[in-house]
Amino acid sequence: MNWFWAIVVGLVLGLIAKAILPGKQRIPLVLTIICGMIGAALGNWGASGLGVRHTHGIDWIRHALQLIGAVVVVALGDRVWAGVRGRRRSDV
Repeated sequence: MNWFWAIVVGLVLGLIAKAILPGKQRIPLVLTIICGMIGAALGNWGASGLGVRHTHGIDWIRHALQLIGAVVVVALGDRVWAGVRGRRRSDV
């Protein structure tokens, strides 16, 4: 069941990150989910380093760090995806 929630959180964070970033991101939905999951893991890692990972109630700082991580990873993923897709088209 943990994988199910990781996928759901990755989807939500990835879609929010795509909405925040300017312009159109052309990465597919599966890559959006993976980038969101990686961003969530980075946010959890950052929250752990700041000592706010295990608090009572809603961890707003952890969620903000997860979203920041997702925005960064989606932006990087989009750049890599565009580079890979652009090279494949020119190689053919």
